[in-house]
Amino acid sequence: MNREELFAPPTAALPKISSSRKILVFAHTGREEARRAARAACRQLFEAGLTPVMERADLESLQEGWEKPVPVRVVRETVALVDIELGVVLGGDGSILRAAEKIRHTQIPLVGVNLGHVGFLAESEESDLTETVERIVNGEYVVEERMAIDVKAWANGQKIVDTWALNEASVEKGNREKMIEVVVEVDERPLSSFGCDGVVLATPTGSTAYAFSGGGPVVWPEVEAMLLVPLSAHALFSRPLVTSPNSTMAVELIRPDVSGVLWCDGRRTRDLPAGTRVEVSRSSKPVRLARIHPVPFSERLVAKFELPIHGWRGPITTGTTDRSEPAQD
Repeated sequence: MNREELFAPPTAALPKISSSRKILVFAHTGREEARRAARAACRQLFEAGLTPVMERADLESLQEGWEKPVPVRVVRETVALVDIELGVVLGGDGSILRAAEKIRHTQIPLVGVNLGHVGFLAESEESDLTETVERIVNGEYVVEERMAIDVKAWANGQKIVDTWALNEASVEKGNREKMIEVVVEVDERPLSSFGCDGVVLATPTGSTAYAFSGGGPVVWPEVEAMLLVPLSAHALFSRPLVTSPNSTMAVELIRPDVSGVLWCDGRRTRDLPAGTRVEVSRSSKPVRLARIHPVPFSERLVAKFELPIHGWRGPITTGTTDRSEPAQD
């Protein structure tokens, strides 16, 4: 197959897929295992009568070593984003966050196939790729909406940041040798001021990410709430806080000689001058994730963190009389 056939321009003689369902495949193509998974996913989608679609740069990186390529359309060139049914992300949580950023302005749901480590946002593992694609082909998935946050920052009376995040926004020290001093606020009322390494402002989805590392609580995704988690705070009252989903949380840098750094989802960053005010509130636009295996979040926690559950016997069924007693020490 030549290059023209591989990239499948709109004029190509491919009538059987020209009006088919279009699936956008994202992959971290700098890794061989991701390239291998992307080739397999594209082939399986094509053979099932669906149209695999990729970004041009990702598709070009697949060509080397692809012995029997299949036609793949190019998003924004031969396929419009509005025509995409679903995005398949091959990688870890970072890859899913990157894909969510690229399609932020659309309604495209994402399903993740984990090629990384913990992969809390991913729906399945690499070993389940074939089953995942089969479920997509058969339309056997549900879409859930995850709360996102709007992030704004002001300095010297001007707005310097207007962005968003799925997991968290973090205000951190920019100089390793100097902690930042902040005052935190909820619903336009100050709560406390202290020195710290930073403050994480997170969603329930982000409760298992940076906020978790900072000692914050794990929050079930369906719980509507936001988190404020101080990092290495020098204060008697520096407990993580869980606020209303309708609250506005704010962090102000109060030392006149110390600046900071804003990170959103660990991907987008902006230097914050001394005196900057950062505000976080619930976004009106959630992130849509497709679920192939809708299991209870507690089961996902156990699997991802490999939590010990030995000794569990489950709920008592009414009428059961032969339930054995636990072993005695």
